[in-house]
Amino acid sequence: MVFNGTASPTPNPISTTHSGRIHSVETCGTVDGPGVRFIIFTQGCLLRCQYCHNPDSRDLHSGTEVTVDSLITEIQKYRSYMNASGGGLTITGGEPLLQPEFIGEVFRRCQELNIHTALDTSGYPKFEQAKEVLKYVNLVLLDIKSFDPKIYHDVTHVELEPTLRFARHLNEINKPTWVRFVLVPNLTDAPHNVEGLAQFVAGLDCVEKVELLPFHQMGQYKWEQMGLNYPLKDTEPPTDEKIAEVRGIFEKYGLKVE
Repeated sequence: MVFNGTASPTPNPISTTHSGRIHSVETCGTVDGPGVRFIIFTQGCLLRCQYCHNPDSRDLHSGTEVTVDSLITEIQKYRSYMNASGGGLTITGGEPLLQPEFIGEVFRRCQELNIHTALDTSGYPKFEQAKEVLKYVNLVLLDIKSFDPKIYHDVTHVELEPTLRFARHLNEINKPTWVRFVLVPNLTDAPHNVEGLAQFVAGLDCVEKVELLPFHQMGQYKWEQMGLNYPLKDTEPPTDEKIAEVRGIFEKYGLKVE
């Protein structure tokens, strides 16, 4: 089986519990949840984030078709690394919740094998289907791109409310959650935007910490390879002073920040 994200000759979107479309996998990831993790990057996303580092994962009809069985076989090869480090499986994207039956089955099978499961999502799914998937998820990595609705739309080209609704549901079911926020100078770093997000997140008892992610341009080359105009090509990473300032806002609300 090939996990290179290459489009198949006649791709079709998959919506069964037995197979789905993925962009690629990473076998020993260390930044998408605790410990060493097997990471599945699913294909397809409805957001159009200005700083997206996987623009080639947006197309719902591209990617590689794989079966749940084949993924489980691959995942189990790395169980010793997961067990030694307190790691597990993370499914990210793209947006995993565009294929809820598929990822739900992968998560279910992993939990049967006592493998820790984490879902990295924008919280912009079909809500009712997402609720079923969460039954088999140990940890949610929730990307909240911004709190000001206009800024959120500028960043993603979609509306904010579905993500907030999803976050509130995570709190209602007490699902362990890490909130992720990408700090982009002159885009997401407005004090009122950060303050609003910090206040909202502080009201969610399920949130264990906030991951403050400084903007970088490592995905720019993919945009250029695809013939796309990278909108942030002139944006520099945030300064240490700006990172400290934003960290302080979150910490002011009693939030753990990493």
